[in-house]
Amino acid sequence: MAASNLVLIANAGGVGRTVLEQLRGQGVPVRALVHHDDDRAAGLRVLGAEVVVGDLTRPESVAAALQGVRRVYFALPVSPDHLLATTVMASLAREHRELDALVGMSQMTVSQMTSTSTTESHQQRLHWLAEQVLNWSGLPVVHIRPTSFLDNPLFTSLAAQSIRRNGTIELPFGTGRTSPVAVDDVARVVSTVLREPARHIGNVYELTGPRTVNMNEMAEEYSRALGRPVSYVDVPLEWWRTEVLAKVGLPPHTEEHIATMARLHRENRYDRASDDVERVTGVPAQTIEAFVAAHQDFYLG
Repeated sequence: MAASNLVLIANAGGVGRTVLEQLRGQGVPVRALVHHDDDRAAGLRVLGAEVVVGDLTRPESVAAALQGVRRVYFALPVSPDHLLATTVMASLAREHRELDALVGMSQMTVSQMTSTSTTESHQQRLHWLAEQVLNWSGLPVVHIRPTSFLDNPLFTSLAAQSIRRNGTIELPFGTGRTSPVAVDDVARVVSTVLREPARHIGNVYELTGPRTVNMNEMAEEYSRALGRPVSYVDVPLEWWRTEVLAKVGLPPHTEEHIATMARLHRENRYDRASDDVERVTGVPAQTIEAFVAAHQDFYLG
């Protein structure tokens, strides 16, 4: 790939770092925008990325990061500044006038929302509005809408604590079904689009695991992966929020978002499945069992 196809990774954490690793492994030139020039930034340089320090909410940072760039992966961690950063990126990218693609990270809940819906989290509302901004911008946009991540603390650190303690997964999901997707699979979709974006422009990709499961079925997949009994214990939502989630020490905006995700799971809003991972990449999304088995030491301690 020619250097003129330089990709900007605007947020190299989580999915972004994995996308960066995949692109660099295929020789694609990558620039990463980071908040701080720290050990994580040094690790990105080791992978062969150009690293620039900046802030997605500051126009001067974004303008500098876009120089010579043709393709952008745009994402933020859960943040009340999501809409501001999206608007800054869209404005500067329009002035840049050289983009072949802007791949924006959104959330699958957006597909269930309207301009007046109010039952979602503030973060989910920001994602809905951000998609409108990108669509209005006239830029060559691709929206990536994953469902909840298998790598989310709901299914990793919090689940590992209760599995080690008493062989259970304790969540307030009731009988709701879910189909979480792995970061690696989402990153494969993003990097595939960034390598050859032309045929993807204007598309929305909704990314899930291969099937929906209720929490008892999820516990069975954990059991098979870990080689020990794991059962699901449904707990009251408000008790879980005050006695479990609140003690994690998250910022209020993030805590509200995760608590809303839990409520929407309980209301069966996450009962959704798509084959978009396989359709875009040619490889199916990994199962819950495969993901947990690959991280067995983490769960068992």
